[in-house]
Amino acid sequence: MTRPIDVGGLSGEKALRLYRGLVRIRRFEDRVYQLFLRGELPGTLHQYQGQEAVAVGTCDALRPDDWITSTHRPHGHALAKGVSMRGAMAELYGKATGCCGGKGGSMHLGDPDAGMVPAIAIVAGGNSVVTGLGLAFKLRSTGQVATCFFGEGATNEGAFHEGLNFAAVQKLPIVFVCENNMYGASTPFHLTSLVTDVADRAAAYGVPAQVVDGMDVVAVRAAVETARARAAAGDGPTLIEAKTYRFAGHSRGDARGYRSRDEEKEWKERDPIDRFGLALTTAGTADEAALAALVAEVTSELDDAVEFARNSPDPDAAEALTDAYATPITIGALR
Repeated sequence: MTRPIDVGGLSGEKALRLYRGLVRIRRFEDRVYQLFLRGELPGTLHQYQGQEAVAVGTCDALRPDDWITSTHRPHGHALAKGVSMRGAMAELYGKATGCCGGKGGSMHLGDPDAGMVPAIAIVAGGNSVVTGLGLAFKLRSTGQVATCFFGEGATNEGAFHEGLNFAAVQKLPIVFVCENNMYGASTPFHLTSLVTDVADRAAAYGVPAQVVDGMDVVAVRAAVETARARAAAGDGPTLIEAKTYRFAGHSRGDARGYRSRDEEKEWKERDPIDRFGLALTTAGTADEAALAALVAEVTSELDDAVEFARNSPDPDAAEALTDAYATPITIGALR
């Protein structure tokens, strides 16, 4: 039986902020799906429906100047970290006003101004990059923390082990967040590893780890808040394994024939938005009218983002090599 979400420690303002974050991601993904079917979006999509509580709970526990790395499924991470909905939508359209100037598309969303490295589609790619961020924050004594999102499939890659070990030895200010949605594309995790909980792997590197309900935004936020405080205090990284589930297929061409509809039904009964909304109304933290008003606000924001993207210009061909190379530094400039 699924544990009810405990909202006892949440103020009304914080609760609505979290709920709004969940709804923004879900509505964004649902709209993007329709736009893709109409042929308005180029490329492919790896959608995030069902996993919203991980992105929102994690990013809400971070400071605005903390940084994250993401994966091939980055829309939720981007919106939760502060990438504007206009910028994200325009990027999916490949427009010049996109958060990456139309060069990144769905799998490479990101915005340094929001503290998000453009998403890395290579499995476990962010697990190496995040150590560079963490090392920079440590050397500069900024108090910032770097957070790495990755799937359970990434824990079979060498980069996961190298990154976790290096972060542990150097006591880097990093929070590793594994979104265990049970499947690497179409392959169940239990067919690729005899370890049931990814969190158990952290012990090999002397890193503390915690398994949390990835469908519970409050539980995720609490775990990341504790891990972030530990990292900022100089005590090194923490691994958090969030057990979650993607409601959509791996990508838009995935008919999900490798998993049963009974399994999908069971997980959808744990929908992070429905559960959290019910918890809020049951506890009296928010009423149905407040939640409905919030959904209407998000819908309006989304309508605006779509129109902004549609009316934005395409990138200029002259911009093709912009950002491809670092600005050359002359010897004289170093003196």
